[in-house]
Amino acid sequence: MSSPRLKKLALLMAGALAGGALTISFQAFADKEKAVLPLNELSTFAEVFGRIKQEYVEPVDDKKLISEAIKGMLSGLDPHSDYLDPEAYRELKEGTQGEFGGLGIEIGAEDGLVKVVSPIEDTPAQRAGIKSGDLIVKIDDTPVRGLSLNDAVKRMRGKPGTKVTLTLARKNEPKPIVVTLTRAVIKTKSVKYKLLEPGYGYIRLAQFQEHTVENLNQALQNLARENKTPPKGLVLDLRDDPGGLLNGAVGVASAFLPGNALVVYTEGRASDAKMRLTASPQNYKRLNGSDPLAGLPAYAKTVPMVVIVNGGSASASEIVAGALQDHKRAVIVGTQSFGKGSVQSILPLGNSGAIKLTTARYFTPSGRSIQAKGITPDVVVEDATITNAEQALRIREADLENHLRNNDSGEVTVIKVPAKPAPDSGTPLRSPEDSAPRGKDKQDRNDKGEEASANPRDPNPRSDYQLGQALNILKVQQILLKKGN
Repeated sequence: MSSPRLKKLALLMAGALAGGALTISFQAFADKEKAVLPLNELSTFAEVFGRIKQEYVEPVDDKKLISEAIKGMLSGLDPHSDYLDPEAYRELKEGTQGEFGGLGIEIGAEDGLVKVVSPIEDTPAQRAGIKSGDLIVKIDDTPVRGLSLNDAVKRMRGKPGTKVTLTLARKNEPKPIVVTLTRAVIKTKSVKYKLLEPGYGYIRLAQFQEHTVENLNQALQNLARENKTPPKGLVLDLRDDPGGLLNGAVGVASAFLPGNALVVYTEGRASDAKMRLTASPQNYKRLNGSDPLAGLPAYAKTVPMVVIVNGGSASASEIVAGALQDHKRAVIVGTQSFGKGSVQSILPLGNSGAIKLTTARYFTPSGRSIQAKGITPDVVVEDATITNAEQALRIREADLENHLRNNDSGEVTVIKVPAKPAPDSGTPLRSPEDSAPRGKDKQDRNDKGEEASANPRDPNPRSDYQLGQALNILKVQQILLKKGN
């Protein structure tokens, strides 16, 4: 990744907050084309700066004025461009490693307020019942209106064990909801798996982190080991996955696609914003690291697949779903995804933090733009547990102010399946780290003698209608395969 004029170290990411695509780049600014400065406008800026310094009711620090000016300049471009002070920049990098202190909420901005995109699994926010679409009105005693996302994140993060009180506004709730949460070290397991039933595997991706690809590889190996034979069908669950590392998305797609198949490409004004990322190790392995898909079981490339998405599936999730859909490698089931199809580059500013700047758009292998549209499932299956009111609370990229437009008219053929709830039952979901056989005791079973779920979010085709339909599609595929032979 070097040239005579330019040396850079890049970490590609997707998914901070509402699921964006980021590129952390350390590069020589002098090698970039220098913009011509608008002297008249800068003269106006200097005049305003001077008036504030001389006449504002209280003295204002120069650093604060410049910082706020930078924030306003970036936030006025689109919902995802922003200024990161040194602390926010450090926290962003920590978040991609799968461990950070806080509450476990993916957030976005709307009308000057902070809106919950989705709570992260197994975190204080999820356990407190915070829902997608909730508006955070106050953090402790501080009103949120007027705070930047970075300021809101700072107030919600803190030392593990300390408490923070959030005041929430929820549609159709007449009064604000007040919840007090205890901050914790958020350790998110990005990959979990289980056998839904003999021959049919399930893998859940919660986020795309540094170790997601190797953990996926391990989960695929564990499924074959526990099933005693390679599974004959696989469900990949990307619901409410807000994104993560871009190279993680490329690696996940690469696990199921032929070598060198195009996964995603980007288009932007700068030459280094134009990328074509294929299913090749150099596009998904960590810097100077080994191939995280080494030893990948052969069945991963051919097993019939269904991918489940919903309105909380963003950016990196949409890249994977779009690639598998375009290559006809999987059937996409669920509801329209979030539509986060722009790339943000994290550009360090020396000792002054960094800027997050939108620099490109994503396109699926067939040339479809994800931006403000998302991935349209091949089979639309609504979530039977979500009411119409809750569905209305779902925000998507197209709902955000100043979002980039999408002029793509590409369509896919859609089949709609009516939603229908089902009774509950299930078995626990496991992560690759918990690969030892799980004993069954009295606590693992319900009063009917059936194995009970230790976690209500565990996958269960009987109570999860979308998952049940995904499993049915896999079984139909097996019947068609047998008839074809």
